[in-house]
Amino acid sequence: MVLASASTDGRRVGADGLHHRSMKEATLSQLLGAVKAGELDIPSAVEQLKSLPFEDLGYATVDHHRALRMGIPEVIFAEGKTPDQILGIARRLIESDGVVLITRLDRESADYVVKHLPGLRYVAPARIATFGHEKIVPLDLAKVAVVTAGTSDISVAEEAIETLSMIGIPSERVYDVGVAGLHRLLARVGSLQAAPALIVVAGMEGALPSVVGGLVAAPVVAVPTSTGYGAALSGFAALMGMLTSCASGVTVVNIDNGFGAAMAVARMLLPRKTERSMSGAA
Repeated sequence: MVLASASTDGRRVGADGLHHRSMKEATLSQLLGAVKAGELDIPSAVEQLKSLPFEDLGYATVDHHRALRMGIPEVIFAEGKTPDQILGIARRLIESDGVVLITRLDRESADYVVKHLPGLRYVAPARIATFGHEKIVPLDLAKVAVVTAGTSDISVAEEAIETLSMIGIPSERVYDVGVAGLHRLLARVGSLQAAPALIVVAGMEGALPSVVGGLVAAPVVAVPTSTGYGAALSGFAALMGMLTSCASGVTVVNIDNGFGAAMAVARMLLPRKTERSMSGAA
């Protein structure tokens, strides 16, 4: 997740993928500069450096250098973790980056974590919690279209939207426009064709990404969902349909993986944004 964060003087910074990396580099530069100037002794510097690459909490090894390597701080996947484990990891990431994204967080665990981290924001439909969301500065990009075949696919789409929001990528909802009523999709073609990338979420037979892929030039990331009757096989039918799409170049992520789709879009769009920033272009 590429996130905006507060600078050392309290100003907000953008989320173009450079800022987290540059903040980590600035921290290291300041530390090394203090040692060089004699303001900090080597043992003290070593002690500070211990928590920079990663931190062993006993039950988790928190990767503090992921943002330095990728511009994408570590994200907490809540399924299978106890509320105390989620809370412990979240606190350390917040102390390191000032922001955190927690995915697949159920209501019971969310209530517990929010009680101990009052600034945490929980979005129940997406099963996502965020901290520091108010610091995010949207990127200067056209809106990514997040498209669902049916209303039953919205929870997965909302996971993608919340992830995009924490990355700073704006999005537009295009919901319930599946192939059973294709005229609904065709009425939104203008919005679809204006999007820099599209996330298309569908269950049942998973046909919608093929249709969308034949209408737009931008990257299409398809998300199969577990929506459907018995022969849908909890999303495997949609997954197989999307993998065998006749629309060229459609990217497919795992079943119900809205987060993964948003991250795929971020990897597609952010390098271009970074290149513009480095070249000095607006």
